[in-house]
Amino acid sequence: MSDMYDRLVDLLVTRFEVDRAEIKPGITFEDLEMDSLFLVELLLVVQSDLGVKLDEDSASPRDTIERAAELIAEQVNEAAAAGAS
Repeated sequence: MSDMYDRLVDLLVTRFEVDRAEIKPGITFEDLEMDSLFLVELLLVVQSDLGVKLDEDSASPRDTIERAAELIAEQVNEAAAAGAS
């Protein structure tokens, strides 16, 4: 798994008290009983921790944890590329 996946899992466990044993790459936020309001809160935490701007529509409850990590990594990479220009 990617570094961003590991960081996302750590955030879910430490900041949102999700049981680490329940988190798998292919599990969705819905499977973890997390709704769109939870995702907005999660994205705000990610923005704060990583310093990148994420749209509220960046992830949906039907996305897997792995896909959300990929989306966040893409945003981080784009922000880094824009900062380097």
